[in-house]
Amino acid sequence: MELKDKTIIITGASSGIGAAAALLFAAEGANVVLGARREERLRAIAGQIEQSNGRAVFLAGNVCDAAYAKALVELAEERFGGLDGAFNNAGMMGDMGPIAEMEPGNWQSVLTTNLTSAFLSARAQIPALQRRGGGAIVFTGTFVGVSNGGMPGMAAYAASKAGLLGLTQSLASDHAAEGIRVNTILPGGTKTDMAGDDPATHEFIAGLHPLKRMAEPKEIAQSALFLLSDRASFMTGAPVSVDGGIAARLL
Repeated sequence: MELKDKTIIITGASSGIGAAAALLFAAEGANVVLGARREERLRAIAGQIEQSNGRAVFLAGNVCDAAYAKALVELAEERFGGLDGAFNNAGMMGDMGPIAEMEPGNWQSVLTTNLTSAFLSARAQIPALQRRGGGAIVFTGTFVGVSNGGMPGMAAYAASKAGLLGLTQSLASDHAAEGIRVNTILPGGTKTDMAGDDPATHEFIAGLHPLKRMAEPKEIAQSALFLLSDRASFMTGAPVSVDGGIAARLL
C-alpha cells in the first residue's frame, strides 16, 4: 500500500496512462481525484475503483482552465481533507509537420495543453501541499522533450515537453525546503490513444527502443507511483526515463 490514505489528483485520467494510474494508485490505498474532459469515462473508472473498495471522485473539465485546476484541488480538500500529491498527466500530440507549414493555432494549442496546463495545475496544487506540510508532484513528459532521435514533425510537442523539464526544476528548487518534491517522467512509446492503432506504426515505434516493444500504460503508471510514494523521498527536480532504453540509444 504505497499510497495508503494519501490523496492524489490525476489529470488525463479518462484513458491511457492516466486511467492506469487511477486504478493502480487506488489499489495502493490512495484517495484519487480524477480529472479529464470525458465525464462518462471518468465515471466508469471511478465506479470500477469503488467496486474494488477504493475511494475515487471525479470532475470533468479542461486542464487549460485555471478555474478547473483550482476546482480539482478544492474537491480533494472537501472530500478527503487535503492534498498529498498530483500526477499531472494530461497532454496532446497536436498536428505533426514542419514548422514552416504549421498553423500558429496548432503550436499554441499544444503548448497550452502540455505546458501552460502544468503551470496552472502546479499553481493551484502548491498551496494545498503547503497546507499539508509537504507532498509530491509528478508531470508526464517524454523522451522527445530531450532528444527526438531525428523524428520529423514533432517541434510543437518536443518544445512543450522540453519546457516542462525547466518548469519541473524551477518548482523543485523553489519548494524543496517545504517538503514538496517535483519530478517528471519521460516515457517512451506507450500503447495509448495518442499512439493510434496502426500495427505498422506500432512496429516502427517499438523498433526505436532497445527493448523492441512499446510500454503498457500500467508500466508508466508504476514510475509515477514510485515518485509519489515515500520511496522517492530524496528525489526532486529529476527527469526520470521510463523509455525501454531509448535514452541510452539516443543520447
